[in-house]
Amino acid sequence: GFFHPQNASNHLVPLFKEFLTTYEKSYKDKQETERRFRIFAENLEKARLIQELDQGTAEYGVTKFSDLTEEEFRSTYLNPLLSQLPGRPMKPATIPKDPPPDAWDWRDHGAVTGVKNQGYCGSCWAFSVTGNVEGQWFLRNGTLVSLSEQELLDCDSVDKACGGGLPSTAYEAIEGLGGLETERDYSYEGFEQKCGFSKDKVAVYINSSVSISRDETEIAAWLAKNGPISIALNAFAMQFYRRGVSHPFFLLCNPWMIDHAVLLVGYGTRGRTPFWAIKNSWGENWGEKGYYYLYRGSHACGMNSMCSSAVIE
Repeated sequence: GFFHPQNASNHLVPLFKEFLTTYEKSYKDKQETERRFRIFAENLEKARLIQELDQGTAEYGVTKFSDLTEEEFRSTYLNPLLSQLPGRPMKPATIPKDPPPDAWDWRDHGAVTGVKNQGYCGSCWAFSVTGNVEGQWFLRNGTLVSLSEQELLDCDSVDKACGGGLPSTAYEAIEGLGGLETERDYSYEGFEQKCGFSKDKVAVYINSSVSISRDETEIAAWLAKNGPISIALNAFAMQFYRRGVSHPFFLLCNPWMIDHAVLLVGYGTRGRTPFWAIKNSWGENWGEKGYYYLYRGSHACGMNSMCSSAVIE
């Protein structure tokens, strides 16, 4: 039969069983299973608190990360380097003069590849950058090519592979290497290997990179005209996010504690709630088919603090 840890609230047992089935989890023994159940129960309590304090329309609860402590989640999937290291200074992007359209989504215009999965590796910075370059290449050349994150893990000697990195230095690495290979030619393994890059397999090159405004109206204007943007944010509310527009309580999602890089692909409103549409790299079985929707207009979770893009001439 199923274990019964002390004071296990009975209604959690079926939820936990369903979680194990949905996400195909298995643990090495009874002790580990009981420990994970306790963490699962604490996490549901945490999700309930985030839910209570959320000012948006988001639903928080069971996700594929519900059996991880905050420490495990952060050290495996997030990238604390983002707020610790100064980024390489980049020249500022020119913001279009015209006001941005009310809504825009690059998925509707063919500029975004499918959601990828970084696995047990803090490589979000590489996914954020390849997503941006994929969009830039599409806008210059009309072809959408899925590009290699593994090349960045293996060959970008400044960034730290699964230990985290910065988009600003990743652009420089791509320039230095001479470009990116495709996902197919240099496929993702999710751990650092020795660099297997070959110049004759370069599919896409970039010329430079720019930093984009911290003003959300200007970010929208740049995005609608120029393509998806590499951004970084505080991922606090993302561990238990399920769907809807997330607007975490300010103190829980400190805009200075940036720890996750993602791709801004669009914006709009749902009902009366303005949102950013954000492509994440945790697979399609997270969030809304792999996407995160975040409140737009209050610098939520510091999403405006590190916006950048490659430049292809």
